[in-house]
Amino acid sequence: MSTPEAEKGPLPVDVPLIQSGCGDSCGCGQDAGGDGDDLYECGLDPALAALLAEAGLDPVLIEDVAHLALSEDLDGGTDVTSEATVPEDTIATGDFTAREAGVVAGIQIAEAILSTVATSEFEVERHVRDGDRVEAGQKLLSVTTGTRELLTGERSALNIMCRLSGIATATRAWADALEGTKARVRDTRKTTPGLRALEKYAVRCGGGVNHRMSLSDAALVKDNHVIAAGGVAPAFKAVRAAFPELPIEVEVDTLHQVREVLDAGADLILLDNFSPAETEEAVALVAGRAVLESSGRLTLANARAYADTGVDYLAVGALTHSSPILDIGLDLREPSRSEPGEADA
Repeated sequence: MSTPEAEKGPLPVDVPLIQSGCGDSCGCGQDAGGDGDDLYECGLDPALAALLAEAGLDPVLIEDVAHLALSEDLDGGTDVTSEATVPEDTIATGDFTAREAGVVAGIQIAEAILSTVATSEFEVERHVRDGDRVEAGQKLLSVTTGTRELLTGERSALNIMCRLSGIATATRAWADALEGTKARVRDTRKTTPGLRALEKYAVRCGGGVNHRMSLSDAALVKDNHVIAAGGVAPAFKAVRAAFPELPIEVEVDTLHQVREVLDAGADLILLDNFSPAETEEAVALVAGRAVLESSGRLTLANARAYADTGVDYLAVGALTHSSPILDIGLDLREPSRSEPGEADA
């Protein structure tokens, strides 16, 4: 595997890597639930696995995603078009190229997918890194491997890269809108099943920050919890008593509820569907005693108005559930041809 010597490492992240054994779809033969010692024995190139881990991604998960995507595309059969049209022993180089401007994410994930299907030589050249702004026509990744394998893995790799780059591009637009304020845009759990870690990674690539990764790593008391518990303060106190070590965020609809949960000791208060004026009142009322997050009514057009109130976060579910893809394509390089008479020299 070859890469430019001057290439920078992945973007640093502040989320823990979840190391686990192989999942059921992994082709390496190891059992699910293995320990971290199996991390680099799971089929991916060790250098690539290390880069994924440094970026906050579990290489085992990435390989499982690769196997799942490829299995879905082949459906127990073979790539009939490539098998019929491409000689078995041919090697080709393909260039992943941006068709429009945006922020790229998923370079090494696409590489992992292609390396999973490759059965012959496999070399890559990474022209950019995740989180970079790119222009239309710019090369992102070049891969040299068996032509059949490259074509078989093309769509699976593109699906992931286009999806993650679209999320990163949308997130960057929000981050740019908030620049100069203390507010940060962050995601929600409104993610594609099975792809949460990847989509939240793309948010980080776009300059956003992650909310909780799961239901177990932090508490979020929402309106239905409040109804079930008999009030916002009782709901907060119940969670605090049951899980005293976890951060607790409480969703509120009124300034009165802000006072209630603030007095109860909430760590973070989610202001649901507050106007900018109401948000400003809440910021003054809290006066730094809790972290404040705005949710609902948020658009790129009014993002700055909310940020200027002094709120800490803007929660934007659309980053992961509604971002359009970034258009990226794969083009095979034309095979080199000998000059006239060169073959006889």
